Amino acid sequence: MSIRTRVRRWNAVCLLSTTAIVAPLAGAGTAYAEDDVPAAAAEAPEAAPQAQSSLGDIVVTATRTSESVQKVPISIQALGEAKLEARQINGLSDFANLLPSVTIAGLGPGRQTPYFRGIVPAGGAYASVGYYLDDIPIAGTDLPDIHVYDIERIEALSGPQGTLYGAGSLAGTIRFISKKPEIGEFEWGYNAELNKYGAGDFGQQIEGYVNIPVSDTLAVRAMGYYRHDGGFIDNVANNGLNNVGDSLALELGDLNPATSYTLDNGDIAKNDYNPIYEVGGRLQLLWEPAPGWEIRPEVTAQRQIAYGYFGYDPRVGDLEVHDYDLTRQNDKWYQAQLAIHGHIGDWDVVSATGYFNRKVNLRNDYTYYTVTYDSFGPGYESYLQFWDRSSCSGSGADMACTGLINPQQYYKGLTRDKQFTQELRVTTPSSWPFDVTFGGFYQSRKEQTNDQYATHGLADMMGYTQAGGGDVAGGLLGVPGMYGIAWDDDGTPFFDTSDVINPNGDPMGTMILGSRAVKYDAFYLSERNNDWKDKAIFAEGHYDITPTLKVTGGIRFFWTSFKSEGFSGVAASAAGAGCSVPFPMERLSCINANGSYKESGETHKIALDWQIDTDKMVYATYSTGFRPGGYNRALRVNGVGLVTVQPYESETLSNYEIGFKTTWGNIFRFNMAAYYETWDNIQYSVVVSGTQGAGMTGNAGKAEVKGIEYDADLKLGDVTISSSGAFNDAKLKGNFCNFALDPVAMSISQLSSCIADAYVPDSYPPTPQVAAADGTRLPRQPRFKGTTSVRYDTFLGGMDAYLMGSANYQTGATQDLNVANNELLGNTPGFVSFDFSAGLKRDGWTLDLFIQNAFDKRGQLTRNTFCSITFCSGSSRTFAIKPQFFGLRWGQTF
Repeated sequence: MSIRTRVRRWNAVCLLSTTAIVAPLAGAGTAYAEDDVPAAAAEAPEAAPQAQSSLGDIVVTATRTSESVQKVPISIQALGEAKLEARQINGLSDFANLLPSVTIAGLGPGRQTPYFRGIVPAGGAYASVGYYLDDIPIAGTDLPDIHVYDIERIEALSGPQGTLYGAGSLAGTIRFISKKPEIGEFEWGYNAELNKYGAGDFGQQIEGYVNIPVSDTLAVRAMGYYRHDGGFIDNVANNGLNNVGDSLALELGDLNPATSYTLDNGDIAKNDYNPIYEVGGRLQLLWEPAPGWEIRPEVTAQRQIAYGYFGYDPRVGDLEVHDYDLTRQNDKWYQAQLAIHGHIGDWDVVSATGYFNRKVNLRNDYTYYTVTYDSFGPGYESYLQFWDRSSCSGSGADMACTGLINPQQYYKGLTRDKQFTQELRVTTPSSWPFDVTFGGFYQSRKEQTNDQYATHGLADMMGYTQAGGGDVAGGLLGVPGMYGIAWDDDGTPFFDTSDVINPNGDPMGTMILGSRAVKYDAFYLSERNNDWKDKAIFAEGHYDITPTLKVTGGIRFFWTSFKSEGFSGVAASAAGAGCSVPFPMERLSCINANGSYKESGETHKIALDWQIDTDKMVYATYSTGFRPGGYNRALRVNGVGLVTVQPYESETLSNYEIGFKTTWGNIFRFNMAAYYETWDNIQYSVVVSGTQGAGMTGNAGKAEVKGIEYDADLKLGDVTISSSGAFNDAKLKGNFCNFALDPVAMSISQLSSCIADAYVPDSYPPTPQVAAADGTRLPRQPRFKGTTSVRYDTFLGGMDAYLMGSANYQTGATQDLNVANNELLGNTPGFVSFDFSAGLKRDGWTLDLFIQNAFDKRGQLTRNTFCSITFCSGSSRTFAIKPQFFGLRWGQTF
């Protein structure tokens, strides 16, 4: 069966109910906006040299007030519109390359999570990084891939931002600031782009915007886009072999050749099997009902369909994989906002209201789960041998089935996420000797998850082979059995005549009648309703001790709660909850897991900054952040039954930072920050021996992070050199003791103490007591990451022209905090990649040519597995930077 990538009705939905598209590339390629240059400069060539002779500036709202990025006493990088366009930024994975303190991990678009400064939690229900579209946060971990167009800037705030941004900003915050409607000015524009991955497929993109002044107090702005990225990963035919060339003839849980099955993906093998189809838009209205008041409603919507995995298996080949079933994510979301800004007397008032609605349909190939079950050897027939009802004849003891269902597993998920947010901020009058912004925050998030780990046709099975049935002497396959099967001391299966499982069965039969499907085709089902509520009150103020010395202080008190209700498990789990299978179609017909968690506390900051002169500032900051804890559902352990799991605690981060921000002669800018962070109660996902791959979250102990961040720009006439980088030394403080089952208490918890080179008793596979020793590097964070660009602006035939080259570089990184798991995955090596671009501009049109990763380097970022690393490391996928990608873009503004 071939995977078809159709652009159905949504192919045209976007293009524009709005009109047409966007802004000229123009501008110098620094991290600062060149948008401040008067329009007249672009029209008069003789004025251009003066406009290009100095650095621009960018105004940010990171502290909830508008001020130059050079005046904000925290480490912050702001990517202005000019830089976003010059570097062809479309989404999260693109701009993360330009932020040295940021790394990302995930499986592809809409399935990625950003991290700051090596704070990379591997568990928990909350993100560690705040993710904002304008004033409204988007909670969660696998974040939507917000399309970057008609965006004024992206702000990346390093370090805890808990005072103003709350629980989701433990380690940092990313903010997308959209361009706002402008009263009194009609303008519109568009960009059209044709692109191609080096050895991969072609793609195209068209974007457009329009700004319409309706009256002296009212304006509307709309943008829309369509994007198609060609694929670059090849799903190659396996020809019956696995990724290292061995036979993929599965034994199906026994040693009986009559039940073998050879995996073959020839029907769905396809080159460039991971294209993206995306459409979206934004509609904004600005109304000024009275002097000093603004009301701005806004709706942003996006649909992204991404096929295939975006990682590859080097054992198969470069940018190649063996997939055996469809992988496809259909991600639809919209966010509605209402921002009201005004003044009551001399008090500044801001209200921000938001509603976010997301629906994700996901299909994944999970054949490697099937391969893993088969690798466990004899005794796993009941996980792999399912008899097809259509192949059966007769009844009772005379029934016989001759055909097995294809045992390959797949995943089918549907997630619905609804979030309501309200924030109110009030700022004291500017005439006061100090200023304070204080306010309240409320967010309610309701999520429905529906996860099916399934086998095609499982709902139509007649029965399954009981464990040992494939190898028991004289056993009849596909025939209902009368007796259960046991094993003697030598591990040989035999019919236990004392265990009558079906009086109407055949004494030599090995099939158990009934379904292994919990619901639909799901062998394992998880249906859950999750409910988060977050409340907070906060205040942050500034006081000028002297005209050049300012102190800033802030505090946030928070109350957070989490409730979860639902079912997770296999047919045996349902039986344990008193439910019969298969479940009916309605959700939550069976409940086996309920839990809740509440927490309150505070986070705070204090900063001191000294404005040495108008262009130079030194600052010191102490700030804290938090991420709430949560509960763990009970887990089923082989041979033991259902056991409880201890809840996990909230984690905290303390940040000590000093830095300076300087500009010299308006041609050289250099900013640097040095920081020391302590991270306590690291939340970490663990798979405990005997739980069949089911996970839980625990606390891994403490860590410390030491680092330096810098960004610099140098303007030498027509040449602009920009560079930014981060050195990060993140490591564990103290041993991370593993988690294990206490058979007496029937509970899973962390070992109270642990010894190096010792194993948890009775664990299989053997589990080291020390998961990670004191000093172990924190995963997925290179020690150094940086980017440098050189841009030359000139004139050519009466047109503005530019040439730019960029280098992106980072050192290697570990992949898992657990040392044994990391050894199985291996470290990712360091790399350097190069981007080049050139363009022309004249009379409102622009033409740009670009090539990213020009030399097609395979810069590895992360490695992931389909199941527990212990069992699935042999089929891990490597996620790398974008391969060689080049294109041509034409744009006009009117």
